[in-house]
Amino acid sequence: MDHKPTLFTSLSPALIHLYDLNNTVVVVIDVFRATSTIAAALYNGARYIIPVDSVPKAVEISATVGGIAAGERDGKLADGLSHGNSPMEYKRAFIEDKVLVLTTTNGTRLLSMALEQGAGDIITGSFPNLSSVCNYLIAQRKNVVLACAGWKDKFNLEDTLFAGAVINRVKAHFSIHCDSSFMAEYMYEQNKNDLPGFSKNLTHYHRLVDRFGYIDDIAFCLQENVADILPLYKEGRLIRKG
Repeated sequence: MDHKPTLFTSLSPALIHLYDLNNTVVVVIDVFRATSTIAAALYNGARYIIPVDSVPKAVEISATVGGIAAGERDGKLADGLSHGNSPMEYKRAFIEDKVLVLTTTNGTRLLSMALEQGAGDIITGSFPNLSSVCNYLIAQRKNVVLACAGWKDKFNLEDTLFAGAVINRVKAHFSIHCDSSFMAEYMYEQNKNDLPGFSKNLTHYHRLVDRFGYIDDIAFCLQENVADILPLYKEGRLIRKG
């Protein structure tokens, strides 16, 4: 029998240092909203996305490449940026053939951390591009770490639910001995038939909906395969694979 690659789930950026990321596919997961926004922008024809970990860097790089400086801090548009971190902002008519320079509180920071830890193969995952993520992981036949962005190093459930959705679909191809993966799949199995209803319990839902009214964002972020492309990190950019 073939030796299967391993799959682990890191529930927070604060735990990512516990995993070996060398020769591993790292899936950066920030469901509300960075990785959903990345999928939407690339699906709608963005040339590529440059993820950066600070607002000044986003402003500086976007000026250099003629791109759109975008992102948020604490859920709202950060000073100096022209567009936010909402997948609804990046319709084809707006984003096609443009470069997006994106900085977010959790997701882009986690991507930087994974790079520092030696990850050579990084993709981003969200419900809108679930199938593409699963197909890529199965095809690569490499060890996998599902890296949840959480909220400022704290655990959050929506990223874990997405990890569970991935595990639910790929588990036959991997050796999984990991309680966080077991928990992620269990939570997804329990709630998969009504993710929008279940999401009303989540702290990040309240942060985004009660404070800012981003109900359409949440609906998009929980819809499977509505922007089903694969964002692959290459030489400082997230590009659409294939």
